[in-house]
Amino acid sequence: MEPTVEPSPGRRAANGVGLALGSGAARGLAHIGVIRALQERHISINCVAGTSIGALIGAVFCAGNLEALARDFHSFDWKRVASLLDPVFPRSGLIDGQKVAAFLRTYVPFRNIEDLPVPFCAVATDMLTGDEVVLSRGDVIEAVRASIAVPGMLTPVRSNGRLLVDGGLVNPVPVKTTRAMGSDRVVAVNLNHDFVEKRLARLQPPAGQRADERGTSRLRDALQSFSSPAATQLSAWLHREPAPGIIDVLMGSLTIMQARVTEANLERDRPDLLIRPPLGDVRFMDFDRAAATIASGYAAAKNDLQAWSR
Repeated sequence: MEPTVEPSPGRRAANGVGLALGSGAARGLAHIGVIRALQERHISINCVAGTSIGALIGAVFCAGNLEALARDFHSFDWKRVASLLDPVFPRSGLIDGQKVAAFLRTYVPFRNIEDLPVPFCAVATDMLTGDEVVLSRGDVIEAVRASIAVPGMLTPVRSNGRLLVDGGLVNPVPVKTTRAMGSDRVVAVNLNHDFVEKRLARLQPPAGQRADERGTSRLRDALQSFSSPAATQLSAWLHREPAPGIIDVLMGSLTIMQARVTEANLERDRPDLLIRPPLGDVRFMDFDRAAATIASGYAAAKNDLQAWSR
């Protein structure tokens, strides 16, 4: 099925490479390291297509503020992660996402996608039709917010009569989308390739802890700082959940699906260079592991770029 594409203002990529930044929640911080490795080798990035966290990192890069974002993430701890949550349970998602949007605005001082210095688009999914929707113009924050709307976690975004959710459902690593932007060479980043094998190791819990419950327990801890009825209700509900926790089940299932979709898509739409940082042990909400995750992306990209150059 061909993606639904927002009307384009006609911007085309110049010489250089196009980046296809994949989905992967906290694993997406590795995109920062990949971009650093490309810049270190003086490889010009002429356009970016991003899915989910790839859209968020891509938008900040295209706005010229990636290093400022990286410095902020280096100081993240779990309390800072919790400050970006705005629980709205029960609704169409556990988190409303307005605090995340406000956080993103501090790094993207442009209203519309077509105003960004580097051509950019975000990939989302039409929840009603299942179509891929490529957002290439209009409000940049709304586009990213739609692309990161993980089903069940963040509330969907209504846009032009559509209900949009995470683009990772249909196109986790948007290679074809990047080529459509006019780039002859595409560098793609797949963040989920080793998730399944690493997950098997995680299912062996430490003594006294239920299997694979860290994601749920972290969300429960974060909710303790909120006084709203929704947060109290959600916290109590999460405490009643048996292992594995609801967050681990939801995010684990989604990541497995995205890994399989990516495999199929990459067989059909091959990038010129595919970078696959080893991130299977980084969980959905592990934004407090920024330094190690960014370093992993940098090391993988540096190694692959050396081989690619040869």
